[in-house]
Amino acid sequence: MPVYAYRGVTSAGKAARGHVDAESVKGARARLRRDGIFPTEIAEGRSEKAEPSAASRRFRLRLPQRISAFDLALATRQAATLLGAGIPLVESLRALTDQVENPRLKAVYGQVREHVNQGASFADALGASRVFPDLYVSMVRAGEAGGALEQVLERLADYMESQVRLRNKVGSILIYPLVMFGFACVVVTALVTVVLPQITQLLTSLNQPLPFYTRWIIAGSNFTRSYWWAIVLFVAALVFGFRALVKTTRGRAVYDRMRLRLPVVGRLARLIAISRFARTLSTLLAGGLPIIRALHTAGEVAGNTVLAEAIDAARLSITEGQSVARPLRNSGEFPPLVTHMIEVGEQSGELEAMLAKVADTYEEQVETAVTRLTALLEPFLILVMVGIVLVIILATLVPLLQITSSLG
Repeated sequence: MPVYAYRGVTSAGKAARGHVDAESVKGARARLRRDGIFPTEIAEGRSEKAEPSAASRRFRLRLPQRISAFDLALATRQAATLLGAGIPLVESLRALTDQVENPRLKAVYGQVREHVNQGASFADALGASRVFPDLYVSMVRAGEAGGALEQVLERLADYMESQVRLRNKVGSILIYPLVMFGFACVVVTALVTVVLPQITQLLTSLNQPLPFYTRWIIAGSNFTRSYWWAIVLFVAALVFGFRALVKTTRGRAVYDRMRLRLPVVGRLARLIAISRFARTLSTLLAGGLPIIRALHTAGEVAGNTVLAEAIDAARLSITEGQSVARPLRNSGEFPPLVTHMIEVGEQSGELEAMLAKVADTYEEQVETAVTRLTALLEPFLILVMVGIVLVIILATLVPLLQITSSLG
């Protein structure tokens, strides 16, 4: 059933706006009149103005509303709560459509409810929207088949909230170093493009020999001011070329392997990938998915092709009657703690709980590693900025002192 946004006037003469479910615009008007609201504007799937102008529509097409992981996790939690209260699925989706604040997600849930009303399963309706990830759709399908949709949605909400918390922690820790790096770039750019050219004119007008490092800095400043557009194009070409290379299968494999071999960043990337893998696999197994299918999805969510190959080998070994821990250990990409806890979980029949403990442990290690890395980056960036400024000052101050002493 479509969702219509409306603006109107109540019988008391007060302005009213909101959303209403109806089969058509005519049905929406009739329902609003029954509620004592006289609509002036009605449009389908709008959360702002009911009938925006053509320019506004073009602007919205260029900048579509993004559905964040936090919005999806919050909506999933609300859906689990509604189903847990004994409300039927269609009514829960109707209430969820009214509660969701994100305009695009509101429209998506309206389409999902319409598909469910027409006889489709909840998982098929979610998959048809092309908004929900495969992990989400697979778990909902398993929950519908096992009659535990409420529990599955709760596990999905827990999983998505944990991923959002991890991402927010890493992002908040990295804010200060990024601000410092941006400030350093601004200071160096101002020195090279504004301050240094003025001093250069003074030095060249005196017709005195300059040290080699001063000549190099002056040449670099002149090149930057004259060919800044070429530098911008070169950096943009590098960025787009790198992104195109990473999108290829071979390029992505090479990039992931090199990233894991880096001294400090490699360990952090491995920790993040393993925590994602363990959390995802634990959530999928708790949701009732078969382990072969769960391993395939968890390998994709890990975000690293090197680890995904080891996980795929584990999936193949299960089809041959072997364990999960053995191929992971043989790959050499997983730490002994992970493979040992997976092996213990397989033997005791508590693989989900062991994977959850692994995820908790490695998420804590990720936060600790990022905190330590940030603590090292802060003084390093300060020293780099001070060093660059000091070199520029010395390169211009030393010739001035020499010229002043010679004139004296």
